[in-house]
Amino acid sequence: MQARVRALWRHPIKGHGVEAIGSTELAAGATMPWDRVWAIAHEAARLPGEPGAWAPCANFNRGAKAFQLMAIRAETDEAKGRVTLTHPRQEALTVDPDDPEDAARLVAWVMPLSNPHRALPARVVRADRGMTDSDFPSISLLNTAGLAALAGRVGRPLAQERFRGNVWLDGLAPFEEFDLVGREVRIGGATLRVRQPITRCMATTVDPVTGESDADTLGALRGGWGHEDFGVYAEVVEGGRIGVGDVAEAA
Repeated sequence: MQARVRALWRHPIKGHGVEAIGSTELAAGATMPWDRVWAIAHEAARLPGEPGAWAPCANFNRGAKAFQLMAIRAETDEAKGRVTLTHPRQEALTVDPDDPEDAARLVAWVMPLSNPHRALPARVVRADRGMTDSDFPSISLLNTAGLAALAGRVGRPLAQERFRGNVWLDGLAPFEEFDLVGREVRIGGATLRVRQPITRCMATTVDPVTGESDADTLGALRGGWGHEDFGVYAEVVEGGRIGVGDVAEAA
């Protein structure tokens, strides 16, 4: 298998904004830098007693339960540790989520975008490692050919941002990434071991421009391929720099 990196994305606040980047430096055993550094726990969250410990996604405000969150865009000032969020229904907000006053402002900003029939956002937490949906520090690899095949079955274009992935690859056959499970993949200067497919949720049904559910992606996956998986989780086993345009090769 040989492919190329088409796009790189990170999500500094889990479920609250997507950000395109050109390159990044991966480290062994770590998530993508500045990816899911923070998360917003809801009022019914049951988090581990140890601050910063990983917790399942059910504890957090997220797009699967509050569709308007999917329309948030993010921009990270790495030097200052600040994140700017934009949304078509809100004024832009710039915060340092580690600052208690800014964290309170962030929770207030996302409140009107949240689902009033679900547990509401309550507080910002910072993860010792990226608060990915997987219980291990992961990088998600996604396939542009699979996206095109799924869009064809849905009957409309589908944006990459629906899937909240990290690395999008060109040059694979649709869903060929599943064949990489258990194998190592060299991308740019880094090596990753592919661990498992990613089972998808209702967030992928949402248009990331409007924040409205407009495509039955899950039904299309079940009807076309007999599952609800799209993309794979991988772990970094050898760190290095990766960038858009880099070659990806399976060992």
